[in-house]
Amino acid sequence: MDKPYDSLDQHFDLPQIRTVGRDRPLQWLRAGWRDLRENLAASLAYGILLSAIGYAILAYAADRPYLFIAAISGFMLIGPLAAAGLYELSRRNEEGERIGFLGSLRGLARNADSLAFFGAFLAIALLAWERLSAILFALFYRGDVDNVTNFVAGVLAANDNLYFVFAYLMVGAVLALVVFSLSAIAIPMLLDRDTDAFTAAMTSLRAVQVNFDTMALWALLLVAMIGIGFATMMIGMVILLPLAGHATWHAYRELVR
Repeated sequence: MDKPYDSLDQHFDLPQIRTVGRDRPLQWLRAGWRDLRENLAASLAYGILLSAIGYAILAYAADRPYLFIAAISGFMLIGPLAAAGLYELSRRNEEGERIGFLGSLRGLARNADSLAFFGAFLAIALLAWERLSAILFALFYRGDVDNVTNFVAGVLAANDNLYFVFAYLMVGAVLALVVFSLSAIAIPMLLDRDTDAFTAAMTSLRAVQVNFDTMALWALLLVAMIGIGFATMMIGMVILLPLAGHATWHAYRELVR
């Protein structure tokens, strides 16, 4: 069902947004799994590459707890851009074309300026989160921060860090909500349509606004998949990242008319 005209549409020329049921995220995952199987080599190439980059970042940050935690949560902020090639694989698969890893990268040249602009926005959000994370550590954390093990023990065992946990979660949740709302389907839209980054971001915001419960569930599923990936030392990411990327394409296709 299409959502009727409202305040965002008064100011921006946005495509129509469909209202979808709360069960749709599971259907998006099923469709994403189908795309993954049909583009197995290219999808796994993305999974291996992004997992290797993520592992290298975590290894570098292992002795810097504030940076380590920021890197894990920051991975979710830049995920929509990192998965751009996977969206292209799904887009071409939908059109009956079979392309490989390099072909999907070449597809990103379409609307490259808008993709770069949106990438800059996500990079700024990531840098802002890294700085905010450092500030929150300096203001609220009590205990040793010489390594991740001591940090986790300090958070779990000491009541002194309740303010830190609360502040970190609240600030992180607000930033994540803003970034997710603006980017949930923006990059697939930039690959699919000749539009600008601002219109794509407003369309994404509109889709989240119209389908808040469904998109909240979708966000929780994405967080769970990324969490499993990190818990398995990035091994699970080899499959879960391509799955999330392909599924996001199907979310976009169903939400945007």
